[in-house]
Amino acid sequence: MSRSISSGSPAAFDALLARVRACRICRDAPLGRPLPHEPRPVLRGRPSARIAICGQAPGTRVHASGVPFTDPSGVRLRSWLGVDEAEFYDEDRVAIVPMGFCFPGLSEAGADLPPRRECAPAWRSEVFAHLENLELVVAVGRPAQVWHLGRREAGASLTEAVADWRRIVALPGRTAVFPLPHPSWRNNAWLKRNPWFEAEAIPRLKAMTRAILDRPA
Repeated sequence: MSRSISSGSPAAFDALLARVRACRICRDAPLGRPLPHEPRPVLRGRPSARIAICGQAPGTRVHASGVPFTDPSGVRLRSWLGVDEAEFYDEDRVAIVPMGFCFPGLSEAGADLPPRRECAPAWRSEVFAHLENLELVVAVGRPAQVWHLGRREAGASLTEAVADWRRIVALPGRTAVFPLPHPSWRNNAWLKRNPWFEAEAIPRLKAMTRAILDRPA
């Protein structure tokens, strides 16, 4: 499914997005069970984007709307970043590229399943080859942290990665990566156990985000 990696013009990126949105690999050539519903790949961005939001996969509301983070998780994530909806959905400055582009379905317990395994190897390197102006990758959740940092730098767990945010943000020779837990209400207990996150990490994330978005193009 993947094409050769290349960077180029906005028109080339638009053509890539059209191919991604037409992708049906998780239904027609799945790794494991096929996707149980019609795929609807959801991602956004332009080659000029300076920040990439990299979460796990669309949920039920996003699958219905086709717009990422149109749910309570998005409200919390925007508050963590210190941005409003207009800034968050400004594709010229913010790309939204989840680990899995399609809603993966629900588990028997009613939780979202992990991102489909087909998406990242098929498309992710090609998408990021076009995002040449990125200054910050916001890695939301363990799959994104492992993909963008590698297993060694991402540590043994999500908590370890997020707790090590100062070192990770400062890693040389790469676009800055800021590791976050998922902003879902399911992580409220994690947030209560780790008050340092909102007291120390979030102010730094807001400052970085503001500095990048406020700088003239």
